[in-house]
Amino acid sequence: MPGSDLSLLIEAAEAAGEIARRHFSSGHRVWEKEGGQGPVTEADLEVDAMLQARLTSARPDYGWLSEESEDNAGRLSCARVFVVDPIDGTRAFTEGSKTWAHSLAVVENGRPVAAVIFLPMLGKLYTAEDGKGAQFNGRVIAASPRQGFPGADILAAHPTFHARHWKGGSPDVKRHFRSSLAYRLALVGEGRFDGMLTLRDSWEWDIAAGALIASESGARVTDRNGGPLFFNTLSRKSTGVICATPGVHAEILTRLKD
Repeated sequence: MPGSDLSLLIEAAEAAGEIARRHFSSGHRVWEKEGGQGPVTEADLEVDAMLQARLTSARPDYGWLSEESEDNAGRLSCARVFVVDPIDGTRAFTEGSKTWAHSLAVVENGRPVAAVIFLPMLGKLYTAEDGKGAQFNGRVIAASPRQGFPGADILAAHPTFHARHWKGGSPDVKRHFRSSLAYRLALVGEGRFDGMLTLRDSWEWDIAAGALIASESGARVTDRNGGPLFFNTLSRKSTGVICATPGVHAEILTRLKD
């Protein structure tokens, strides 16, 4: 088929940005999902519909997994699958923050092979292909060189550093936060932070693109137990995420309680 998967994802993400910017600037309806799953807006749904139509028409043999689409078990038999979060950081979107993102990945046999994270309100485009490195706005990026965990700059929600999760009590780090998991992973890939972690189960659409961008930049990305991440699974979830420079990642695993 014409064009690379990465080019297709970039074009689709930019089209998603046009839709989302319009809603962000002019107002949008918001609903709360069932089961405490957070908000969804008409922007999420319009972006999702556009992406599904655009991407699957270009690659009809690829499966589809998205936060805002009804799941289809047929994806499990597909060698390649689009794993998409139409708007990652919807709560930030509804609150007027600009740190939400479109997160798009192609997963092949459980591993991301092409990825795009686009923050249209900030003009930030992160991209990666398997084995070809990662870029931010066309510039090659690399993870931080930091090796030690104490004093590291870590992106995480506040409860992550509660003493009950750590051997020897809460770690001495500098905590930062962004609402979008995809953006957190990309920021580690960019080298602006030394790591990110979430101890909660994480939806695949939140992390597939960011996992490739961060790993292609030289960061190590695993679940909270140090195991590899797999995508297009039946559960659609990962057991948390640890993403950090290799030395910091190793110390996080050593310090975390089982």
